[in-house]
Parts: sequence; C-alpha cells; structure tokens
Amino acid sequence: MTDFIAGIAVENTASSFDRIFDYRVEKPLADEICVGKRVLVPFGSGNRKRQGMVFYTKQADGEKLKSVISVLDDRPVLTEEMLRLAQFMKEHYFCTLYDAVRTMLPAGISYNITTTYSAVKGLDTEELELDLQSVYNYLLAQKKPVKSEALTQTFGFDSSVFDILCERGFLRKSDEAFRKVGDAVMKMVALNEDADISDIKLSPKQSSVLEILQLAGTASVKEICYYTGVTTSVIDNLVKKDLAYYYEDEVFRTANNNSVKENTTIELSDEQNIAYESLLKEYSEDKPAVSLLYGITGSGKTSVFLKLIESVISDNKGIIVMVPEIALTPQFLNIFKSKFGGDVAVFHSGLSLGERLDEYKRVLKGKAKIAIGTRSAVFAPFKELGLIIMDEEQEHTYKSENSPRYHAREVAKFRVKEHSALLLLSSATPDIESFYHAKTGRYSLHKLTKRYGGAILPKVVVADMNEELLNGNTTGFSHELLSALGYNIETGKQSILLLNRRGHNTFVMCSKCRETVTCPNCSIALRYHSANNKLMCHYCGYSMPYLSECPTCHNKSLRFGGTGTQRVEAQLADYLPSARVLRLDADSTMRKSSHERLLGAFASGDYDILIGTQMVAKGLNFPNVTLVGVLNPDSMLYADDYRSYERTFSLLTQVVGRSGRGDDKGVAVIQTNTPENIVINMAAAQDYERFYDSEIVIRKAMLYPPFADICMVGFVSQSHMAAIKASKRFTDSFIKRARESYPDLPLRLLGPSAALVAKVSNKYRYKLIIKCRNDKKFRKLLNETIIEFNSDKENKNVTAYVDMNALSF
Repeated sequence: MTDFIAGIAVENTASSFDRIFDYRVEKPLADEICVGKRVLVPFGSGNRKRQGMVFYTKQADGEKLKSVISVLDDRPVLTEEMLRLAQFMKEHYFCTLYDAVRTMLPAGISYNITTTYSAVKGLDTEELELDLQSVYNYLLAQKKPVKSEALTQTFGFDSSVFDILCERGFLRKSDEAFRKVGDAVMKMVALNEDADISDIKLSPKQSSVLEILQLAGTASVKEICYYTGVTTSVIDNLVKKDLAYYYEDEVFRTANNNSVKENTTIELSDEQNIAYESLLKEYSEDKPAVSLLYGITGSGKTSVFLKLIESVISDNKGIIVMVPEIALTPQFLNIFKSKFGGDVAVFHSGLSLGERLDEYKRVLKGKAKIAIGTRSAVFAPFKELGLIIMDEEQEHTYKSENSPRYHAREVAKFRVKEHSALLLLSSATPDIESFYHAKTGRYSLHKLTKRYGGAILPKVVVADMNEELLNGNTTGFSHELLSALGYNIETGKQSILLLNRRGHNTFVMCSKCRETVTCPNCSIALRYHSANNKLMCHYCGYSMPYLSECPTCHNKSLRFGGTGTQRVEAQLADYLPSARVLRLDADSTMRKSSHERLLGAFASGDYDILIGTQMVAKGLNFPNVTLVGVLNPDSMLYADDYRSYERTFSLLTQVVGRSGRGDDKGVAVIQTNTPENIVINMAAAQDYERFYDSEIVIRKAMLYPPFADICMVGFVSQSHMAAIKASKRFTDSFIKRARESYPDLPLRLLGPSAALVAKVSNKYRYKLIIKCRNDKKFRKLLNETIIEFNSDKENKNVTAYVDMNALSF
C-alpha cells in the first residue's frame, strides 16, 4: 500500500541532525498540502509540535512514519526555486534548512509555536488547593484556550503549576501555531443577486444603502456608512433579510503608496546609451550573466538602470533593485515610484511587520514587478525574474553578520542562474574581487567616465591637521574647511560633513590611573552621548549615567577623548552659530521613516549642514551641496583589517562625489594627520583604477580574496577557558581530518586566537582563520569537522559557527 508522503524541513533542529524528514499525509490534509507551504508536525521523542516547510511530495510506503498535524498556509509562501535556494544556503553558509527558509520570509508571516491551556468542563474542584481552583475557574470562563505566557502573567506561576493540573485531568494542554501578524482585510458588503425586494418593507436608511449597492454592486462597510450616514446596524438588518451579504477583501498595508506614475522620457548621453545597449543585449540573450557597471560619481548610473528596467518590465518579468542603506531607499523610491507607480514594492527593516508582510504578498501575487530595498530584497518571491541590480555593490551591509551568514551578491548569482536573468553590479568604487572578475572576463564590464550633464568632479583639498595644530588651531576643523562652511552659509549653498563615529566622544579616560571606562559586558570602551548624558556600549546596549568619578580609582579625574557626530554638532553651534545643522546617524534615525523625513528636510533647504556617519556618503543626490568635509579618516585607514584601505578609499571617493552634482562646482576637504598616505591621495584624485592596480598586487602576494577565500570559524562561550579549549580541539580535529582524508586541499591556518573584540554580552569569542578555496571538497571537510565538534560533550557549552569571507575577525 502506498501513502501520500511529504518531505519536510523542521525548525530548531541541530545542525548535525538537519535534513528533510518524511511525514505521512492523512486524507483530510491531502488536498491542502503542497510544496512551499508550512505545516505543523510532531518532532523528536516527545513529539513536540514544530513548524516545517514542505520541500517535496511523493507516493511511498508511509506506514512507520509520523503524520502531519495541520497545514498552516492557504497558499504556498515559497516557490520551488526559493526552496532550491534554501538548500544552496544550507551547503554554503552552514545553517539549517529552516533557518534559510525563515530568512527568506518576512518577519510578519512567521508563526510562533505556543503552549495553550483550556479547562475540562464539569469537574469537581473541591480537592484542589485554592490557587489551583482559581486557575481552573479562570480557564473555565474563557471562550478559547489561553496562552501559557498570558496565564503566567495573570497568576505569577510558572508552567509547572499548569502541568500539574493537566496531569490531574483538570486542564488540556496543546501546542498551537500563532502568526505574528494577520492578513489585513476590509469588511465588504454586496447585493444578493437573488434578492427580491418587491414584497419587503424597507426603511429610508435601508433603501439608501440598497441604492448604493445596486449602483456599485459591492462596497466596503466603511464607505457605505460614510456616504449614507447610517450605522452598521442598518447593514446588519439587510443581511438578516438576505438582501445582502458580508465578505472580506484583502487589502495591503503599503507605506507611502500614493505616488502617481509620470510618463517622462529618460535621456541618456552617448556614453550612457552605449552601456545601456550592451546591457540590454546581455539581458536579451536569455542566459545567466553578471555585469559590472563602473562609473565615476555623478555619471548617471541610475538613469541606465531605469532605461534597462523599462525594457525588462515590458517583458512582464520581475526586477530586484538593492541599495546598501535604508537611508538611500527614500530617494531611490521617489525616483522609481514616479516612473513606475504601483509596480514598486519596498523591502527593508524600517517598515512595520504588517507592511513587510504585505509588500512580500504583493510580489508573490504578481501585483508588483519591482522590489526595491536593502539586503533582504534579494529574496523577493518573483516567479519570473529578469534583472537584479546591486547599487554600491562593494558595501559591507550586503553581507549578513547573523546566521545564515550569506552575501546578497552570492544569493543573487544563484537566482539569476535559476531564471537565466542578468545581475548588474554598480559602483564608482567596485569591490576589488568584482573588478578583478570583470578585468579577467568572468563578468562583463561597462564604464561611465564622465559626469552627466556637463558637471565636473569637485576640487579636493587635503588638509594637514598636524600643521593646523602647530599653527594653534585646536578646533578640530581645518582653516580651509571652516572658511568654506562659512562661505556656503553666506551664499545659500549646502555642505555635508562625514565622521564615521557616532556619539559625543569615542572614549572616556581617567587622567590619574590611565584606565579607560569600559563596558562590564564587553571588552570595548564606553562612548559618551551628550543627548542623554550617558556612557553607552555600541555592542550590547549597556548604558550608565555619566559621572566625573573614575570607577577604578574613584578620583574625579575623567576626561573625554575622541570625537563623535554629537560633538561635531555642538562645536558647529559654537563656531557657526547661524548654521542650521542636521545630524544623521543611528541615534537620530531610530524612529520609523526618520531617514525619509530628515533627508527630505535637507533636500528642501531647511538645513545648511548635514553631519553624519557613512550613511551620508553613498548614493545621495543633492544638487545644492557644493562642499564636503571628511573628518578623521585615519581611524578607518589604519584599522586591523586587510580591507581597511579598500573601505577607506571607497568611503572617501563616495562622499567626495556628493559635492558639485548640480550646476555649481564642488569642493571637498579631507582632514588627516597623514596627508602623505597614498590611499588618501588616490581618493582625492578619484583614481579608482590606480588604487585597484596597487591593491591587487598586495592581495595576490598575501593570498587574500580574490586569490583565496578566507573562512572564519568562531567559538562563543560564557566561559573564557571553554572557548579557548574548544577552539583548540576543533583546530586539532580539522588538521587531522584534512591530512588523512583531504591531503590535496590547499589550506593555510591562522590561530586559534581571540577575536578582535574578545568579549561581547558576557560571552568570550575565539576564532580560527582558514585560507582556502571555497569548493565542495572544502565545505565537506568543514561540515564533517563541525558535526564531530557538536557531537562532543566537552563542547556542549560552546557554540561554533562558520563565516565565509567574514567582514571582521
């Protein structure tokens, strides 16, 4: 006898035990279940209810299999292509299948498995203690089962008390799935087509409602009440008389979706048109391809995007456009919505859970053809995908720092391969690896070498802050920058200042004992924030009121060091009291839509100076900005990271490019204590290709990407010694396995050693660095070692994770 079998990936499985499990599907569910839907299944020896995702169905003998309990979704939430992507992510990012599934889905669509309790009716409670009687009577009065958390909050008991009542037969216990956010629906009313009103006496109010329904056929209850002035009871009576009926219509909670499509023509320069024609040809070949659009700042790369999107959307195919920062989304969104109207959906963490859910559903149902957003937009569930664009493709924010530790570029490559689509990478300062692949023919390369519309690159001044100090200038602003800021205020022009450090001061030190005030939970200095007069940790969120007394020696001798955006804001108020200053950093943009509101105010001319962290450096286009100042790039330049030169060059080039994008010529001032540094000089000259030529030589000599992959295996534990010992055990096991079973694999190991920030949130962190070639053989070796590590009881208090080409070590 054959049964209907579903292959299901189950949540919360151990990585060493993770696979697709077969479950029998009983007849009542056979018509509901299909690939891409979530289900509730019993799992483990205790048969606890867990969520799962259906990966396949088949006919087979299922006599010894457990059965699916229920189907959670009305329609599939993932396509078969996305399920193949989940398997790709499991192999490449060392996560579980359901972790990959959860990452693809919007947070609002997620289910929580929660324990509920209900009372068994008709029992004598005299034998129960008074506290237990009160719990039983409370549940007896409820119309539906109550969640465990709600009971705990009401009575103050832990769940063991409720379990005692279950064991004694007074309560029923069940695990139920609850969705975080429900679908948004509107209550509608429609005229019953079979209704005969000839013999029915109607009031004037009822007649007015019927008149609207006869004209419109259907309307929302809210609309009828508004236009007729009746209450809902009038409509209720019509429904009771079988003249009308209620139903629910799905609506979408879409943020700022009131844009009107404008039929504007995109005018391209000769250089832009050459790039567009070449890209259109690649797209039209209907095979997977990756292209790099390399253009200087202000060269009009966005116009090339828009023209290409026009062609793709006419083929009725989906388009994904990714930007690295939420701050860039409002400007991009305004451009795209004015061109494509309601065809645009938005994907980023600044939306509410309901908005994220509905934007996902709009794409899934084909109601939106363009998905714009940050890293998560790469998972937009288009059934037919034609184009993926990654703007500022070199940015580190495209890499996830939490499991699954994926890079959006690698996920995008998988998706274009599945759909025979085009992936377009774009930047004025491409990732070194991307430019290498373009130069060696793996990607196609398209260049834009001129600014659009006759605009020219800004003049760049490198200010030597050592000279400023020798001349008695202790303000932190060079003479050139302060003068230029004053001139811009007088002439009605705007300025942008970049300082990649938020807060007021970057550290607080005791002048007596020389100790820095550090976070008690992390091995990192606390930063002073003047807005709330607190010392704060930017890793775990710990904060304490600022006190002048040193916590170590108790002398009142604390002094501030370093400069953050809040301090610069305060200094400008002193030096340029007439300036209208706007600060844009993580502290000023906590509220929903704050990026859009603040950047909109700056674009409208409400402010003279915009101070910010790296979110002001990329992609923003303000024609009235003619001055950019960079404060203290040295801290980025000399960071302990092989990418520090690349990141500094990119950030400097990008922020300098914000100046002079309109009719007026721009100026940029880079303040540094090392004006002779070649990276700063190449950034000042906006000479990316020269920088690439120097950097690629170092990468090759040191065996850094693109000439090798760098795999970091991290170890985290609340015990310092446990983290050290576990990292050594893993390293020994990896070396032994590699020598015995994979002797031909090229490997170089560094460590294990403490992480750059050795303690975060009271957890100690160690790392092993492996230079490797990220192929199937290497991943098999690594996966076998991880499974062995997780099976060893000595490592039970240590978490090991893998991060391929990690952002930091």
